[in-house]
Amino acid sequence: MKKRLIIVVVTLISLEGFSQDLNTFLSKADVFFKTNVEHGKVAYSKIHSSQDELNSILKIAEGISVSKNDAYNYQAFWINAYNLAVIKGVIDNYPMNSPLDNSGFFDETTYSLAGKKITLNDIEHKLLRGNFKDPRFHFVLVCGAVGCPPLISQAYLPDTLNVQLDIQTKTAINGSFLRVNVKKKRVQASQIMEWYKEDFTMNGESEIDFINTYRTEKLDSKFKLSYFPYDWKVNNQ
Repeated sequence: MKKRLIIVVVTLISLEGFSQDLNTFLSKADVFFKTNVEHGKVAYSKIHSSQDELNSILKIAEGISVSKNDAYNYQAFWINAYNLAVIKGVIDNYPMNSPLDNSGFFDETTYSLAGKKITLNDIEHKLLRGNFKDPRFHFVLVCGAVGCPPLISQAYLPDTLNVQLDIQTKTAINGSFLRVNVKKKRVQASQIMEWYKEDFTMNGESEIDFINTYRTEKLDSKFKLSYFPYDWKVNNQ
């Protein structure tokens, strides 16, 4: 009985420590995004001149443990960690015109996060897309380029994550992610929709079906879909 009680107490202390670390990470990330992001653009020059806060947040992220079984905590952590790591990647190579200027930006450079040495592609494709079939990730993972959906000036939080995912998807679909010509029945979408077509056509739906789930002015079945080139210029203020 005594041994079981000790195990329970240790587990509770461990969970409390996890909660505090995650909450601290999310709180500091929220302040960081509010301070350094405006209208989807990042103050890279300002961050580059004073990197302590970014490095401090990433240091906290290094020691956090998250489980995919706790989906909202897990997703919120990795979405924010991805966006912060992208900023770190730009800062480490500052100034840069595009993330593609640095070979291996997405698939070779590693970051110490949640006890892992991990690349940006690993976070996106293995930890998030690989574990959860949710195309809305494409509207909140911001790769440091103008062609991405805009980075928001706040952190993604577990309690509000589902609402935030919906808001960002609706914002993109009703904004610059699409170029619609009603008269000619044509719609151009970001190349994100071309690259990850399988994410937008799950459960037998078409890309137009996905668009209409979030678009205010619906597109009928006569619309022809094509894609416009991705803008890889860095999303600098």
